[in-house]
Amino acid sequence: MSLKTILLIILFIWGIPSTYFRSRFRKIVYQTDDWKINIKPVFFKEIKALFINFFPEDSEYIKIRNYYRVYLVIYLIIFIFYYIA
Repeated sequence: MSLKTILLIILFIWGIPSTYFRSRFRKIVYQTDDWKINIKPVFFKEIKALFINFFPEDSEYIKIRNYYRVYLVIYLIIFIFYYIA
């Protein structure tokens, strides 16, 4: 197996939990428990919430946001290695 194939498999496997992290994060940001928030294409508030502290008093938001940030950074690093390889 080539390095590019291995990195593609790693990207695929690493992408599986993204639905869980994104769902939890979006439910906090948009303040809803509705499952339809996962399929709606509303991104601007979500992207701002990644970089700006929308709810400074909400420890759950901060915890989920930080996990999601780390997850996305690792995803980006894997993607960059895949692109370069």
